[in-house]
Amino acid sequence: MTLAIFDLDNTLLAGDSDHAWGEFLVDAELVDPESHRQQNDQFYQDYLNGELDVYRYQRFALSPIAGRDPEEVAAWRKAFMNSRIKPLYQRKADTLLASHRDRGHTLMIITATNRFVTGPIAEAMGIEHLLATEPEVVDSRYTGDIVGVPTYQDGKVVRLREWLEEHGESLEGAWFYSDSHNDLPLLKLVDNPVAVDPDPTLEQYARDQGWPVMSLRD
Repeated sequence: MTLAIFDLDNTLLAGDSDHAWGEFLVDAELVDPESHRQQNDQFYQDYLNGELDVYRYQRFALSPIAGRDPEEVAAWRKAFMNSRIKPLYQRKADTLLASHRDRGHTLMIITATNRFVTGPIAEAMGIEHLLATEPEVVDSRYTGDIVGVPTYQDGKVVRLREWLEEHGESLEGAWFYSDSHNDLPLLKLVDNPVAVDPDPTLEQYARDQGWPVMSLRD
């Protein structure tokens, strides 16, 4: 099995689903607008800087749905998908995914964003395997906390190694596409690293290493 692994935000999507979730909550008046937007923007900047406290951020991102009725939360997520995520789909990303499917590769998304946000996105893209930060659910309700190792920076490598061991697979011949220097630990690990619309740090590193640099933006 050859793995084709994809980061999600600003790679397959033309934007950041995590940050978009916060914006959706603000625009739908489901949170305090001024405070939530300020914190959401600051967390996103921390991520771009490679300085995100992922545990603190996930508690922030999940707190609005903590303890709420599952049907209410599902309705919020459906509205979020329609209003915020669908406009971020990219035709060239679809073409790239199709090219790997045609070669018989096994597709996977690995993302620091939590599964509440990313599960429906992976499903819509037809990608069976998703490694994401896992929200804690008790009695069918989100607690606002996470469980296990978050899939952020080195955590992506940890979680992927666990998945490979569980499935009896290896990274031989694997591909990984990402836009972010936060993903350098995993990019360095695969045989075929590809920088996609990369941030300046990743672009410089990729060009120094002779890695492919590409764009999926239409």
